[in-house]
Amino acid sequence: MPIYMDRHDVSESVTAENVAQLHQEDLKIQDQFDCRGLTYWFDNKRKTAFCLIEAPNAQAIQKMHNQAHGQVPHRVIEVDASIVESFLGRIEDPDKSQNTALNIINDPAFRTIMVIAFKRLSLLLNDSVSFKFSVHKYTDAVLNLLKIYEGQPVKQSETHFLISFKSVSNAVNAALDIQSLLKKFSNEVNNNKIIVKIGLSSGVPVTEKKLIFEDTIKLAERMCKIIKSKIIASSEIKELYNNENLNPLIQAENMFFLTQTDEKFLTLLMDYTESNWSNTNLKVDDFSKPVGYSKSQLYRKIILLTGKSLNTFIKDYRLNEAFALLNKNSGNVSEIAYLTGFSSPSYFSKCFQKKYGHLPSDYLPGKIG
Repeated sequence: MPIYMDRHDVSESVTAENVAQLHQEDLKIQDQFDCRGLTYWFDNKRKTAFCLIEAPNAQAIQKMHNQAHGQVPHRVIEVDASIVESFLGRIEDPDKSQNTALNIINDPAFRTIMVIAFKRLSLLLNDSVSFKFSVHKYTDAVLNLLKIYEGQPVKQSETHFLISFKSVSNAVNAALDIQSLLKKFSNEVNNNKIIVKIGLSSGVPVTEKKLIFEDTIKLAERMCKIIKSKIIASSEIKELYNNENLNPLIQAENMFFLTQTDEKFLTLLMDYTESNWSNTNLKVDDFSKPVGYSKSQLYRKIILLTGKSLNTFIKDYRLNEAFALLNKNSGNVSEIAYLTGFSSPSYFSKCFQKKYGHLPSDYLPGKIG
């Protein structure tokens, strides 16, 4: 049977004990709706509760809550139990902390999400061997550091880490140590064909999106993809860290903090870019209206965040997509050029060689690894 997570936004007067009582009311009648309440999370600070329930469908959960106590959820999404456990650390009630009839749970589901992105700058066979060797060393070192900072790996691949932290401070300190360690390793293996970026964002598991932590993960991934610094953190990360620590975070050469305005701009920019980047007729002037900026404002903001003009940003975005297609052997040079929005294969090859130091034809099957 499917498993769902729902979200309840509760009033200021609601306590952890109140939520525990409501949960018990659910358990009393859950069999009538073919549901099974697994556990829940309550955040007294943010006044949110999240229930994890096995049910035939989302409507059954709504009906159960409504009959039990009338506190229907604001949102319900289907989830994978193993993914929930990776993000939140459990899928059942924690042990009672006190000798009481109620198991009162005051355990927030709010998490800091870290994305570590490894970007290859070459697909050539020799460089690929070096990349895999370096990433293997990186991975072992990163996993050891995550244990120290209580980071929980959620997903891991050759080019991507997704990690969940309960503590904002642990996440920030882990990011700084990981970046220092990776810099040291890069120098040791003399590998300048890998870029490692870390994005930090924070949020709750259920929003208006369909997937767990979708908004939070997307922001962290987008920060890694286009912001110029090695470590990028959301405005909320900075605020929470500074509230927890005597020594506030400051803007550093290898760390950049977005403002709320930056985050809104980044979201609008990437929403539009991801929908239109492959359109050969896409122009710089097309971006102003979707992001709500004048041409001059747009130029200044894109330079601040990416270090590039908008024209260069579009071109680099397309080249990155072309690089990924070449890595998947998804067509010949001409096909990939047109798929990625370039007006001609020759111009595509010229731009590609300037960015990566090799012609795209050098990466055709048999030459890459």
